[in-house]
Amino acid sequence: MNNELIKLVQEEYKDARADLPKFNVGDTLNLHLKIKEGEKERVQQFQGTVIQKRNPNTNGETFTLRKVTQGVAVERIFHLVAPNIAKIDVVRQGRVRRARLFYLRDRMGKSARVREKRR
Repeated sequence: MNNELIKLVQEEYKDARADLPKFNVGDTLNLHLKIKEGEKERVQQFQGTVIQKRNPNTNGETFTLRKVTQGVAVERIFHLVAPNIAKIDVVRQGRVRRARLFYLRDRMGKSARVREKRR
């Protein structure tokens, strides 16, 4: 029963997510999220580096964004077909040679930078 509901929701948002840009691990994204507070709804931005993507090219695709503000790191996992994602902007394209950038967790400052891909 639960899996059937998940599949129905994923099919509903499958075509609606065609407007999102293509991005890879290492890219810096500016994610616009719809936040509900009581009856009000607003858009909040979350800008960070993609450190992993899971289940690519499926409806269950997820990606993890990591941002560091004032020395505190925050990682959030987002579903690509989630209805609370309003917009995704690719700020920078990173040049990495790995599919998972978990080594960034141990680094701070300049050593945590990802090289930018030349266009």
